Amino acid sequence: MSRPVYLVDGARTPFLKARGKPGPFTPVDLAVQAGRPLLMRQPFAATACDLVILGCVNVIQDEMNPARVAALRLGMGEQQVAFTVQINCGSGMQSIDTAFRYIRDGSHEMILAGGTEALSHAPLVYSREATEWFGQMVGAKGPMDKAKALAEVRPDFFSPVIGLERGLTDPITSLKMGQTAEVLAHRFGIDRVTADTYAVESHKRLAAAQSEGRLKGEVLPVFDRDGEAHEHDDGVRPDSSVDKLAKLDPAFEKPYGKVTPGNSSQITDGASWVILASETAVEAHGLEPIAKIVDSEWAALDPGIMGLGPVLAATPLAQRHGLACNDIDLWEINEAFAAQVLACLAAWQDDDFCRDVLGYDAAFGRIDRGHLNVDGGAISLGHPVGTSGNRIVLHLANALKARGAKRGIATECIGGGQGGAMLLEAA
Repeated sequence: MSRPVYLVDGARTPFLKARGKPGPFTPVDLAVQAGRPLLMRQPFAATACDLVILGCVNVIQDEMNPARVAALRLGMGEQQVAFTVQINCGSGMQSIDTAFRYIRDGSHEMILAGGTEALSHAPLVYSREATEWFGQMVGAKGPMDKAKALAEVRPDFFSPVIGLERGLTDPITSLKMGQTAEVLAHRFGIDRVTADTYAVESHKRLAAAQSEGRLKGEVLPVFDRDGEAHEHDDGVRPDSSVDKLAKLDPAFEKPYGKVTPGNSSQITDGASWVILASETAVEAHGLEPIAKIVDSEWAALDPGIMGLGPVLAATPLAQRHGLACNDIDLWEINEAFAAQVLACLAAWQDDDFCRDVLGYDAAFGRIDRGHLNVDGGAISLGHPVGTSGNRIVLHLANALKARGAKRGIATECIGGGQGGAMLLEAA
């Protein structure tokens, strides 16, 4: 049994740039602020959903299983089953893929699937030695034991590191994510000017999408506890230029590296949801689908070149459906790093790579930049890790509809050496 699955609606918060302190919203706060208006504009009750699935990577201690906490705060009922998924940068897409398969296979009719992340709330982490010392202090039986423990204290015990820094370092290769992009820049000859030029274009595209109202309905305002409204992705720099970005030092490989803060994704907070429905649910509730989810693919590769994940995931997905490169009208590739996206484009045009790695007789083809990330990407709006995979699917669906296009692929690289891709068609 295989049934059609439709994306009928979706919404996200603005992506808010982390600014050195916890932002105004926790992961669940963000999920609720995006989900409440989305559910309110539906012709069905919030309790009509069969399941809630939410991607989240940096779960905070006060919100264990954020999917369930969000579902309850959204008024979806005590009977609502909800679970959280985590596959690093692919978590928000994983929630959609899991929902897609449940509905396709006939066990569910309508599912709320999302992603949320508040990277500004990443915890501080103490060293192992410091943790052992704190434990020794807690376990001290009397004044003598406490005095002994105090005598062993070192100043560096009180200098924690931001957990996010460790999370962005691969535990197998010991490479930071930005260093994996440097590896790809070297492998495919991506120079600094080309990477900076791509980053500038990302900012200009997002700025144009905002000013022309193309994100209306997709991006919903959120309100913090002080009553302040946050209405737009606030990391966009419309005045960005190659000359300005050229002044930035390399972030990972000084002095000659190609990856800088200016051509990398921004650390941000944000949430996104989509509603998936079967044909039965569409008819029962009088829904108007935005797009049809056709298929998905996941792939894995060497963590040191994790940025090529989109190539290894999206290419077999297209191949399975007999689609050539120019059969895909729109592409959304999550912009972890400009060099990483550009390396993917270069790999698809490389005869040797496509033959040796993908099994093609020749290159997959050239993706027209006019068809890729048409309204900007993570370099300009940010990359809340558990959310981005959901956002790119939602935006691809909306972009297909707005442009009268037929078919698109959303894809991302995933820290740890994986990739995910999803094929959509206009409904």
